[in-house]
Amino acid sequence: MVFSSIVFLCIFLPAVIILYYICPVKLRNFFLLTASLFFYAWGEPKYILIMLFSTVFDYCNGRLLEYFKQHHKKQVFSKLILAISVLGNLGIMCFFKYTDFLITAAGSLLSLDLPLLNLALPIGISFYTFQTMSYTIDVYREKVPAQHNIISFGMYVCMFPQLIAGPIVRYSDVQEEIDVRRNSFAMCAAGMQRFLLGLGKKVLLANQIGALWNEISGLGRSDLSAALAWLGAAAYTFQIYFDFSGYSDMAIGLGEMFGFHFPENFNYPYESRNITEFWRRWHMTLSGWFREYLYIPLGGNKKGMFRQILNLLIVWFLTGLWHGAGWNFILWGLYFFVLLVMEKLFLSKILTRLPSILQHVYALFWIILGWVIFACDELGQMKNYIKMMAGIGVPVVNQLALYEWTTHALFLLILAAASTSILQKLAGRFLITVSEHIGKSCAFWLKSIWCMIVLFLSIAMLVSGSYNPFLYFKF
Repeated sequence: MVFSSIVFLCIFLPAVIILYYICPVKLRNFFLLTASLFFYAWGEPKYILIMLFSTVFDYCNGRLLEYFKQHHKKQVFSKLILAISVLGNLGIMCFFKYTDFLITAAGSLLSLDLPLLNLALPIGISFYTFQTMSYTIDVYREKVPAQHNIISFGMYVCMFPQLIAGPIVRYSDVQEEIDVRRNSFAMCAAGMQRFLLGLGKKVLLANQIGALWNEISGLGRSDLSAALAWLGAAAYTFQIYFDFSGYSDMAIGLGEMFGFHFPENFNYPYESRNITEFWRRWHMTLSGWFREYLYIPLGGNKKGMFRQILNLLIVWFLTGLWHGAGWNFILWGLYFFVLLVMEKLFLSKILTRLPSILQHVYALFWIILGWVIFACDELGQMKNYIKMMAGIGVPVVNQLALYEWTTHALFLLILAAASTSILQKLAGRFLITVSEHIGKSCAFWLKSIWCMIVLFLSIAMLVSGSYNPFLYFKF
């Protein structure tokens, strides 16, 4: 079950919200845990045991870490428990996510046809693995107390709003809201509005432009041109942003409906003027996780330039690998590592001397090229597509490119505007003006009406059976 499905929107979510607010406050965590397990089991019931094991495993590790800290046992016991937790979590994730990739790589290296296990990837395993790991690490560091109620801890791990696509919610982000949280009509309404706007991003924007990328990437070389290849790359650039940020908005909105404040995950990354800034704005919870639990423990930037570059190499190699078991993901991570190191060493000084518009062009060029690397599963396909973007072996422009560019020009302008803060600022100013001159209730209802229009159009698109992929399902 995914958020952008009729079953979720028309049956599951309304039922859960109604029952949640009917349910006694003391039983709400248990109800959310039960609803989340049902949500997860809807698609793959057999893998629910893995998530339950991870939950019990790290609950016990947290309690043991607390015990050894409080009773002044030798530090070696705490370190051992932490090592067991980290290795256990990573071991489960790596087994399901990378075993077939490693078998394929070994088979290619040894020229053998090795049989694959054909393991299905448990949905959301990359996200909830990082969440439970952050919990035990923070308990070890004594940044958060161990959770004594296994129902409350299970609810945190399995909570369906952010289970399958993030944002990565660390225990410290919501520890004060797990057992005691404030629910109100205003907060629930704001969450519902945020959810519906995220749904619109996903269904009305990401899905529609994603269909164009799907069409162009499936064309034969004889039909392509450099202009068409760039259009396809731009389409995927918009698709992955509106798909993933839309899901993050839906998750944050759902969290508000149930009384939680999840961290923001995107801050208009395509407004960036360099790659360093881009990664401060894109998937911020993942970047923050790697910085807090890997980059800084490795020494960060405090042990000299050579060590800093080595730390960045490790982080970006693992960032690429986290996204998927494929050489394109590893290459994508190393690609951004090289760009970030170049900016750190000399490029940033050059960029600051350029006009702002040229800095944006620089950033967008490398971002779009990076998404081509990310999107192409096969290295041969990636190489050919990049060559076509450079106009090698294909015409610069052909008739099909002119048709597609002119057909989608208006939609591309809408996407470009929607991927910046311009529309939000304009809408915010308009609502403030309405509030000041007419009343806050009028502004609230205007926004609610707009959200209902978005919901109606989204459901119409979903009912029609339009293109509706979920890009981050496999991560």
